[in-house]
Amino acid sequence: MKTILSLLFITLVGGAPSFAQSCGEGVFLGRLSANPYSATSTANPFGQYGSAYSATSINNSFGKWGSPYSSTSVANPYATAAPKIIAADGTYLGKLSANPYDPQSVSNPYGKYGSPYSPTSINNPYSQYGSPYSPVSPNNPFATKAPVLSGEK
Repeated sequence: MKTILSLLFITLVGGAPSFAQSCGEGVFLGRLSANPYSATSTANPFGQYGSAYSATSINNSFGKWGSPYSSTSVANPYATAAPKIIAADGTYLGKLSANPYDPQSVSNPYGKYGSPYSPTSINNPYSQYGSPYSPVSPNNPFATKAPVLSGEK
């Protein structure tokens, strides 16, 4: 019980992988964040999750999650198993994918997660998940609770 509470505390503070990640439901790929200074941000070029050389980075063009040829990559326009975006409150925000035809992709402008009008889209600047001023938005460089990226094992 103490371990679960400490994991939950760390998650709420925003320092480590989410509770679901800690329980083995996927591979923690960092926080989808515009913050270039956060250790867990995908925008930090010197961090584990933002480096172009890290195996757990979506920015590594030769890695499993950044290659234009991998089915689990954010850069493959035909990817079928791209990383999932999970908000701090547990809301599923779609897949971080370049696939414009996947109904769960943030690159599909007609889908629930890619539409600039959907309340669960990171592309909607007026929703809590897409606003550049929201503390839970990946578009806010000062966000304290940016969404988590979860890749398939």
